[in-house]
Amino acid sequence: MPVNIVVPEVGESITDARVVRWLKQQGEAVAAGEALVELETDKMNVEMSAPQASVLEQIAHGPSANVKIGDVLGVIEPGAGAAATPAKAAPAAVAATAARAATETKTETKNDKVAATPSARKLAREHSVELGSVTPAGPRVTADDIRRSTSTAPASTTRGGSAPARAPLAPVASTSATRSETRVRMSKRRATIAKRLVQAQQTAAMLTTFNEVDMSAVMALRARHKDSFKARHGVSLGIASFFVRASILALREFSRINAEIQGDEMVLKSYYDIGVAVGTEEGLVVPVLRDADRMSFARIEQGIRDFAARANDGRLTIEDLRGGTFSITNGGVYGSLMSTPILSPPQVAILGLHAINERPVGVNGQIVLRPMMYLALTYDHRIVDGAEAVRFLVRVKTLIEDPASLAIEM
Repeated sequence: MPVNIVVPEVGESITDARVVRWLKQQGEAVAAGEALVELETDKMNVEMSAPQASVLEQIAHGPSANVKIGDVLGVIEPGAGAAATPAKAAPAAVAATAARAATETKTETKNDKVAATPSARKLAREHSVELGSVTPAGPRVTADDIRRSTSTAPASTTRGGSAPARAPLAPVASTSATRSETRVRMSKRRATIAKRLVQAQQTAAMLTTFNEVDMSAVMALRARHKDSFKARHGVSLGIASFFVRASILALREFSRINAEIQGDEMVLKSYYDIGVAVGTEEGLVVPVLRDADRMSFARIEQGIRDFAARANDGRLTIEDLRGGTFSITNGGVYGSLMSTPILSPPQVAILGLHAINERPVGVNGQIVLRPMMYLALTYDHRIVDGAEAVRFLVRVKTLIEDPASLAIEM
């Protein structure tokens, strides 16, 4: 009896997805648990697997199609003889699959020798692209470089052995002798980021307050302990862990900044799930350190490093991104001197870190050079008063300028 393959519920707040590619051809046998199709959601890519041994009888939505939760993607025909179906019904499909596997293995071997980002390698594997044939815009080949270099897609899926249907990596460009334009469809993630940023500006009463912090003490502490810290924990001691700890201490004193609005009620949270923004080629994602108040400096640094690696490889899960009571973003890694971060609803505050630069400051009546950083706190004025936001940021500043207090007061 035919079984429908439907778009599953992949996480809270996710209502639709986009078909990236089919991993099996129509008419091809599928083993139980084997991946059938890859979907792109606004948070991550997911693969759907066959619930049992079967044959892929029908593909209802091809690559680039937008689908909703519950939509039928395709139909499989379960059966004990499914494994033998390709050899009898579609011998060409078996030969094509073997040839494709051999080609992909050879391509990956060549690709290992080319400098490329993790997401570029992933895209190259998916579309059998030789990285050596792609001209990078920078020191390494990126996913965007691959998309620009590929303007057509292989033939669509048909019964009997043609290549799997794949979405074009890049659109057709409109060019002239001196001017050109390229029309690029937004990914689901980028489109959702755009939608939520506008939504945050329209629904929250966002204001930003600024301060600056002297990073001398933190930098001196890191210099003293960086070698022993890395030897013990296998990860460098960065500045992020200091700000995570300082934020938690300040949030304990200003509970409405660790809250959210539900209707006409304020939900004050006594736990501290801190989101840490991580940059990817598709934009920022904000994985969450659960119960960060119970974490040591080492666990915080290890968690952030793991998030960054998995974000670039596309391995973050829905659970990694779910929830969060307060967020921290660091534009300083890109050289930003000052910015106004945007809230990530339903959170009501976000702390922005920036570049550390030596600037002349007055200390005990003397002008001296100190490594200074501007801090920015964007907050929802519907629940957080201006004075409260200012005092919170001053508290963070005070803790960072006396980092020993971070260990004493936790």
